[in-house]
Amino acid sequence: MLDRMSKKDCCGCGLCAALCPARSRGMERDREGFDYPSVTQAECLHCGLCEKLCPMTAERPAERGYRYLGAKALSDEIRGGSSSGGVFPVLAAHILGQGGVVFGAAFGEAFVLKHRAADSVSRLRELTATKYIQSSQEDVYGDLAAALSAGKWVLYAGTPCCCEGVLRYVEHQGLPTERLLVMDLVCYGVPSPGLWQDYVRYLEKKHGGKLTSYQFRDKSRGDHGRSVRYEIGGRTYIRPLWQDLYCALYFHNYSIRPSCYRCPFTTVDRNTDITAGDFWGVEHIRPEFDDGMGVSMVILRSKKAKGIWEEISSRFAWFACEEKDVLQKEQPRLQTPTAPAAKRELFYFLYRHLPFSVLAALLWNGKGLRRFWR
Repeated sequence: MLDRMSKKDCCGCGLCAALCPARSRGMERDREGFDYPSVTQAECLHCGLCEKLCPMTAERPAERGYRYLGAKALSDEIRGGSSSGGVFPVLAAHILGQGGVVFGAAFGEAFVLKHRAADSVSRLRELTATKYIQSSQEDVYGDLAAALSAGKWVLYAGTPCCCEGVLRYVEHQGLPTERLLVMDLVCYGVPSPGLWQDYVRYLEKKHGGKLTSYQFRDKSRGDHGRSVRYEIGGRTYIRPLWQDLYCALYFHNYSIRPSCYRCPFTTVDRNTDITAGDFWGVEHIRPEFDDGMGVSMVILRSKKAKGIWEEISSRFAWFACEEKDVLQKEQPRLQTPTAPAAKRELFYFLYRHLPFSVLAALLWNGKGLRRFWR
């Protein structure tokens, strides 16, 4: 129930807040910068709907028969603008070509990340590329319901927990699913959107200008997208992921949502149509595919997904593989959740009590986290 929910059990999908019959006040941000549904004990009707629909209680599919693939778009432009092999933009363009709608994460004003709908190729560009921030799902459920009710093809792409939330919402609302395609991503865990906003302001003050673009996976160095690229005040800055403070905190497991440390979706068995992500370790499976510009790992589950793949596969260089090929040591998030940093509680204590610029000085030596924090 919302009135006694543990933060370790909440993935932040917002489904319970959207459907709460007690008229939950929506999502409210806590002092770690994460959003949680808000309803007081007095308001809660104890109907149990939130517990029934919560994605964190998802059951695994009863049948398997998955197809495992490695793929990279034939278009260098598409792959260069994507985080891995370009599967999402090609699939999304196909759905748009059917008169459909695509839902994904896009930056809005002040670089706030929200899921939104794209119904044109020009809008689609906003949704491509990885963004290491938890995306707000505000309004996405209503927009998705409207598109499905209108008989349109719909592609929803997001984290596994939010994808499961979409599936449960659609089932609960009795919406048609024949034209719904749900694609989840291999997820390391979602970092704090509040921390991200503080980091944006920190960068702008540091460089003396407004942030105009930020790419978490820039490929200009041919390093599989392991570089950050951003522009402030007309100047471009490029550095390795581990030399970016925000990304270093993320990949050292400090800034990840509490529920991610016990994520139930770190398995190939999910209820979505498709799973996609970087094919880490492809150099051991198909070394000729490894050109430094990214290869996608793809799992096709549903008959619908397999059928659509047959329609778009000619736009890729691809190969079939087996489950063991994607469950290498380089792909741990299909096997176990990310573990919390040993000093995570100390980090967030300081985050709550210090100005971000002071916290950054304590954490950062200019090229990486100080030894105490590694």
